[in-house]
Parts: sequence; C-alpha cells; structure tokens
Amino acid sequence: MKISGIDIDATIAHVKQQLEADKTVTPALKLAIETLLMLVMILTNRIGMNSKNSSKPPSTDDDTNKKKKTKTNGTPGGQKGRIGTTLKQVEKPDVVEVLKLDKRKLPK
Repeated sequence: MKISGIDIDATIAHVKQQLEADKTVTPALKLAIETLLMLVMILTNRIGMNSKNSSKPPSTDDDTNKKKKTKTNGTPGGQKGRIGTTLKQVEKPDVVEVLKLDKRKLPK
C-alpha cells in the first residue's frame, strides 16, 4: 500500500531486515520495534478499508468515493396536467374511535 508516495510494505520489510542485521539492538528494544511495526501494518490496512471490502456501513465511507448528483432542469412538484385529490372530511362519520393513551409510556 502506498500513502503519500511511500510504499508502506516495502518500508516495513526494509526496517525488519535492518533490525535482523543489527546485532547491537537489545531483545527488549527489538520486541518493542516489532510490536510498533505490527501496529503500523494493522492501521495502514484499516486505512484502505471501505464498505465494499469490509463490514463497515456505507455511511462511514469517505465522500470522495461517492458520485455527485447532477442538477436537473425540472421544477419541483408533481407532473404537469395531473389533477390531485384530497380526502374530504365528512359532517357525520360512520364510526368515531376514541384512542386511550398511557402518557407514562410515551417518550419524554
């Protein structure tokens, strides 16, 4: 993987090779450097993940991957010539249903 023109995998391999070649490094320092290299590899792999190659939801993707919507020349609203209808309220309904609510169960 390349980030800002730096090949991360090649750089990590080069550091590991130099770490093996250097005999003056203490085992504790060697272990600490190897742990840090492992963390760098894990984090660089996470950078390359998106919703298509992992279980991340699409809402977490960068906006750079999304296509921009093109603006249309149409005006907002319904189709021209269509006559809309609205349900009219009647004077005397057939059935009136009273709903009882328990206000304690409503969200606050």
